[in-house]
This record gives sequence, structure tokens and C-alpha cells, in this order.
Amino acid sequence: MKKSLFRLLSVAALILLLFRPSYAYEGAKNGLMLWGSVVVPTLLPFMICSNVIVALNAIHILIFPVKRILNGFFKLSDAGSYVLISGLLCGYPMGARNCSDFLDMGRMTEKEARYLLAICNHPSPMFLLGYTASLLPACVPVWLILLSVYLPLIPLSWAARSLYRVQEQSPSLPVPSGGGKAFDDSLMDSCEVMVKIGGYIMLFSIVVLYIKKLPINLPYEKAVLLGFVEITTGMEAVSQTFGGMKAGLWIAVSAAFGGLSGIFQTKSVIKNAGLSIRHYTAWKAVHSLLSAMIFILLAYLRLFLLQAAA
Repeated sequence: MKKSLFRLLSVAALILLLFRPSYAYEGAKNGLMLWGSVVVPTLLPFMICSNVIVALNAIHILIFPVKRILNGFFKLSDAGSYVLISGLLCGYPMGARNCSDFLDMGRMTEKEARYLLAICNHPSPMFLLGYTASLLPACVPVWLILLSVYLPLIPLSWAARSLYRVQEQSPSLPVPSGGGKAFDDSLMDSCEVMVKIGGYIMLFSIVVLYIKKLPINLPYEKAVLLGFVEITTGMEAVSQTFGGMKAGLWIAVSAAFGGLSGIFQTKSVIKNAGLSIRHYTAWKAVHSLLSAMIFILLAYLRLFLLQAAA
């Protein structure tokens, strides 16, 4: 049944592309420009550097300042702590990619990897402080978006630890002998992942353009849909369509979810690790719901404090 559905969808997609080739061309061009001008410069250097750090077994140096917090509060091993930090600092899909690689290399247990996949893959602070902040209405402070996206990690970590039965600090497994990569290997591996990411960005940029061209006068619904398909284009559509706190709310939700494009990018980097993309998608849905709740709560609290101060 599932294969039959995908067969029909693939044929329908081809017919649609042939029916509106100009949309396919423009969407693909937009996606490749986004990939080449934004994604590659911001993600590829971090990806190469991360590979080199792992190859040189320098993980403990990076995590040293926050090791006690991550080991004690999140119950993570040294390898797991590095995965969480790299996912937070570098953005989609770096956390999931490192989680997959470390599991494949035997540097963490499968239980810890499943737990980490629920909390390690997010938009980077640079993305939120740069691109996202430029789209926010004047009444929405950027700290509200940051807290709405990152605070849910606390309840998510509790829920994931309980589900995957991670009750104690995960053990630090010995580094496999001969597991390090040369710099050239790290470079080529990173470039291969970037090509996969670029392919998905191009495909979903075509989808985004087709949605924009739909002859339906539902601007708010289309903006929200775009936010759940691809976050960069979706955030821009939300910013242009909604006003005030509603724009901030949907931007926070889109950032937390990561879009269908982000889910497919994540799937491309974890497919060989035995990790579940279905579980990941469910965790991202819960994350986006928690982000919406936290945004609304903090927005009302901020309004109350401003009124009290006045």
C-alpha cells in the first residue's frame, strides 16, 4: 500500500513538473541559490571542523566547560555531550548527523543515540539571531524566539529519557582503534552530505513555489503551510502575512519543527544508523507544540510586566 502510494505520487509529480516547467526551473534555481549562498557557507566549515575534531579525538576539549552540566542533568556521555553541543551550535542537520556517525562508529549506545535524536537537532543560534531576527516584527524581541525554541529541550529530555529508559549517565565507550578519518576523507564526507542537503533544498523549493502559485485566496493558511514545508521561505511568508505576535508565534513554531525539508535532510544522514525518522518527526511535532505554548506564556508574561511597569 505504501509503495503504491509513493509510485502514484512520483508519477503525479512528474506530470506536474511537465505541466508547469517554468515553476520547476524557478523553484530549483531558488533552492540552489539558497543552498550555495546560505547553507554551504554556514554549515560546511562546521561540518568539516567537526569531522576533524572527532578524527583527532579532541571531543573532551570542546565539552570540558559544560561537561558536568551535560553529564549530570542530561545524563549524557562525553560523545553524547559533543553531539548535543554540535547540534545546538551548528544547526540542522548537524546534530542528527553526528548522532548517526557516533552510533555507527560504536562511540555511543543505541539507547543514548535514540534519546539524543529527540533533542540534538535544531536551528543554530546564528540562524535565529541573523536570518530569523531580521523577519521579526518590532514588537517581538529575539530573546522570545530563542527561549521558545530552546527551553523545550528540558521537558523533551525528561520525556525522551523516560521513553528510552536512560535513567543514569550513559557510559563513555572506548574509541575504536583506526576509526579516525584523514582530513581529505573528512572533507569528501562533508561534501557528500552537503550535496544530499542541497538536493532536498532544491526539491522542496520547487514544492514551495507550487504552493505559492496555487490559485487559492487563503494567504494565512498558505503561509503556515509554507512554514511547515521549508523554514526559510516559510518564515519569510509568515512575516509578510501575519502581524505582531502572531507572526512571532508561527515563526517560533516553524523554527522548532524544522520543516519537511529538514526532516528529509535528517533522514538522509541517519538512514544507515538504525535510528527512526518516525520517532524523530514525532519529537519535532511535540517540540513545536511546546514552543508555541512557551511563546504564548512568555508573551503574556512580558505584556503583564510592561503594563505593571507603566
